[in-house]
This record gives sequence, structure tokens and C-alpha cells, in this order.
Amino acid sequence: MTMTDPIADMLTRIRNANTAKHDTVDIPASKMKVAIADILVDEGYIEKYELVDEGSYKNIHVTMKYTGAKKDRIISGIKRISKPGLRIYAGKEDIPSVLGGLGIAILSTNKGIITDKQARKEKVGGEVLAFVW
Repeated sequence: MTMTDPIADMLTRIRNANTAKHDTVDIPASKMKVAIADILVDEGYIEKYELVDEGSYKNIHVTMKYTGAKKDRIISGIKRISKPGLRIYAGKEDIPSVLGGLGIAILSTNKGIITDKQARKEKVGGEVLAFVW
């Protein structure tokens, strides 16, 4: 099976690991996925990640994050917005807000992959990749 949407695959792997309360999850690496992982760490949705060489290709080894002794999930939802078949773009005036600012939107802009807050601050629009809350 060929991968048509690697970003959706990454989000699904994180969502599944989160639902099953796994400690770690491996995702095939790409520059864009590393940038998304950076944002998830910065925003406190995942503990950390590291790039692992698996022979000819690299994996992103993500350490999931939970709170308390019961391992309550930090990520309550993660959703792909712009898909290969239907790209979703937002101008600098129309940057979406997730749950009234409680979640984050991840955008791909000419300033790189950034959150909705950074996009508003830098006054740039771009492709809306995903929502995390």
C-alpha cells in the first residue's frame, strides 16, 4: 500500500498510541513531520521525540505524554484538516482558532510550519495542516 498522505498517517499513529496509552510510537521521518513533532513538543502535547536511524531510513521515535497516575491523555483530539484531495488554506485574517484558543492549529506557511498563534503574530496565512486539542 502506498502512502498518499504521510501527515495524516503521522497524526493517526499519534492518535492511536494516545488512545491505547502507549508510551512511545515510531513514525517514518520527513522534514515536515519533524517540524510538526517540534510544535507538539513546544505546545506540550508530547513529551519528546528523537530521530532514530533504521538502516536506510529514519524514524521519529515519539515519547507520548500523559498526566497523573491514571495516565490521563493530554491530547483529547487530533485532526487532519487539509488533505491531498482537498487543500485548505487560510489567509492571515482567517486563521482558525481551535476550541476558542484552547487547542492549536498547525499551519504550513512561507515562514515554515508554525502554530496559529505564531501565524497571527507574524501576520501570515498558509495551508491549515491539522488541529490539536
